[in-house]
Amino acid sequence: MNQNHGESTPGCDIYELGVMPFTEAWALQKTLVERHREHSQPDCLLLVEHSGVYTLGQGSTLDHLKLPAEELPYPLFRIERGGEVTHHCPGQLVGYPILNLKRHQPDLHWYLRQLEEVLIQTLAQFGVSAGRQVGLTGVWVGNTKLAAIGIKVSRWVTMHGFALNVCPDLSGFEAIVPCGIADKSVGSLAQFCPGITVESVRPVVVTRFAQVFGVKPVIQNVARLGL
Repeated sequence: MNQNHGESTPGCDIYELGVMPFTEAWALQKTLVERHREHSQPDCLLLVEHSGVYTLGQGSTLDHLKLPAEELPYPLFRIERGGEVTHHCPGQLVGYPILNLKRHQPDLHWYLRQLEEVLIQTLAQFGVSAGRQVGLTGVWVGNTKLAAIGIKVSRWVTMHGFALNVCPDLSGFEAIVPCGIADKSVGSLAQFCPGITVESVRPVVVTRFAQVFGVKPVIQNVARLGL
């Protein structure tokens, strides 16, 4: 939980961006991180869906692509986060927390476990018992991965984050070895809750994120970002 003992609960600005191309959300994250470096900013959480895209972690290999990059069904970008290749598409709720971990706990392992806890609690609210797998990052039901996590932290300010498969078309994952894990499958919440929508899951993620990180969610107008 947040370490501001004896103080009022700090706010966290929540921006619901709808469907946004990956490159636009990526540029926005970098802008917000730079603002943190210039002077103190509120913590914030960007929630978004992306049109189809693949991303590679900073040090990831191309070996986990099943097709040459130019033959993939969606564009491919190498980005700053850790981890191997993953896929984003509509029906997947992506969260980008821009947090100053000095306000919470400056510990990357703690932060990863907190993000997992947000998603585990979210899934539990829909009656799905999910958990962790030893040595792996993300959230799982058995050997099926429902949520991936990949982060970048610089001077204790975070970017990138988590991707929860709510109701996506999973076929885009067939062109890659998701997260470099060949012996496990990728699934979605819709497999357990037919008819589920991103719209119904988003407010639960906001509530659980606020509880796990000890912040007060403040829904903001996207216009404040100056897009």
